[in-house]
Amino acid sequence: MRFTAFTDYALRVMIYLALDPGDRATIKDIADDYGISKNHLMKVVNVLAKGGYVSANRGPGGGLELARPADEITVGEIVRLTEDTLQLVECFGADNQCSITPACTLKGIFNESLQAMFGVLDAYSVQDLVKRRTELKKLL
Repeated sequence: MRFTAFTDYALRVMIYLALDPGDRATIKDIADDYGISKNHLMKVVNVLAKGGYVSANRGPGGGLELARPADEITVGEIVRLTEDTLQLVECFGADNQCSITPACTLKGIFNESLQAMFGVLDAYSVQDLVKRRTELKKLL
């Protein structure tokens, strides 16, 4: 399984904002520091804001900040929010056309592995992602 660039960027935004809690950043700041598209980042921030993870304020003194404390937001929450589908195989979807589905155990195995992965992702908060704060700040 591979996560989309959208999820990658969403996690990077969360890391960026968690590095300096209480400080506000702009989309331009984040895009410039990571070397990624400002336009794409705007879409990512919009989803994070609608999901209640980022507070976005316009105008003088505006900017982005975490809407909740970093230790209250799990990595799993962000992945679930930003991934369009977690359909690992065809039989996970409503349009399943696989002829062996009634007798196949693969769906159950993949579902078990997906649940295990989210068990791990849910065990880590955004705060855990910035434990190496000093090193991260030097890289940005």
